[in-house]
Amino acid sequence: MDYFFITTVLVVLAALFGYLNVRFLKLPNSIGLMVITIFFTLSVFALSYFDSTLLDAEKYIINQIDFKTVLLDIMLSFLLFAGALHTNFEQLKIQRWPVFVFATLGVLVSTFLVGTAMFYGLQLIGFEIKFIYCLLFGALISPTDPIAVLGILKKAGVPKKLETKIVGESLFNDGVGVVVFLTIFQIAVMGEGNVTPLDIIGLFGKEVIGGIVLGLILGWITYRLMKSIDDYDIEVIITLATVMAGTVIAHKLHLSAPLAMVTAGLIVGNDTVRESAMSKITESYVDKFWELIDILLNTILFVLIGMELLVLTFEMEYLIAGLISIPTILVCRYLSLLIPVNLFKKKLDFVPNTNLIMTWGGLRGGISIALALGLTQEMHRDLFLVITYVVVVFSIVIQGLTVGKLVKKLQR
Repeated sequence: MDYFFITTVLVVLAALFGYLNVRFLKLPNSIGLMVITIFFTLSVFALSYFDSTLLDAEKYIINQIDFKTVLLDIMLSFLLFAGALHTNFEQLKIQRWPVFVFATLGVLVSTFLVGTAMFYGLQLIGFEIKFIYCLLFGALISPTDPIAVLGILKKAGVPKKLETKIVGESLFNDGVGVVVFLTIFQIAVMGEGNVTPLDIIGLFGKEVIGGIVLGLILGWITYRLMKSIDDYDIEVIITLATVMAGTVIAHKLHLSAPLAMVTAGLIVGNDTVRESAMSKITESYVDKFWELIDILLNTILFVLIGMELLVLTFEMEYLIAGLISIPTILVCRYLSLLIPVNLFKKKLDFVPNTNLIMTWGGLRGGISIALALGLTQEMHRDLFLVITYVVVVFSIVIQGLTVGKLVKKLQR
């Protein structure tokens, strides 16, 4: 009953806050929901000085939810499959090499740039933190969040070629980022001297390559099953089963479930499969079903992000560190994109100011918060959680609201 009650509360809040946003604020849903939820949580804090009933109820809900597990092990697979299903496969195919480099080399370079900058930057404000823990923060904050990116870019007026790069990068780099984070996390836990380079390559290769291969197999099986029948009800259920079974298999085999779901979604959603395996009515039902799943989980996710404010440890030094981190992370992202952009811009006719737009349009979201919640106290969890939250809120609200204006200004 507790889980049903908590889910009910979250859906009701998501519906209420979504209504208030559409009716009054008229912001993109992800931004509006988070802003309203943060305002609601702050109001509950203020009200608790007179009556703590609402605050106790909100704390109870948050304490009952393992945000990291709910997002990374459950919600993320559905959201990534839905995002990949509606991605322009032909454009992504053309842009595959820059997307691949952005999602791999870009994440690794950003991780080390952010980790190094934070190591020295935190020392300047009085924090003595091991380099390996700063690298962990670099790994969790470097991936752009596909959930935030997909929702906001649709309304930002970004040129299609550039939108494909940003969306494609965000779909793949969060899976790579999670693997990088888990690899560094294992090194931090076991001790740097106990993990060899071969161990790192083996773990990284198994998670990434294994996840993609699993996705290819799942996509092919789904395609064959859908092609052999013509019943839109069952075909929708087959796609749902692909995501659920694929996620379970990936976790059991210690492969990257996010990369598996992105790969499977791209295969099932590409035009060739749609034309040969789906009737028009099936295609319509599959698209509408996954759009509904996407919208529902997105609304719940951004309400949860707003409510996670309750788990933060408010100290002035932490907030200062968070504010300092914002320009640091933006500069590191810009630098990490320099090589890939310059490598491909002439061959693939990149739009002007691609690097700047990708830097400002590379939003951070729930994935970063979920990974930060997975840190231990020894890894300075409270500090890095506050920093991550500050960066995510700035990213979604400020960058999300201004990326469209930036694009219009730069494209003149």
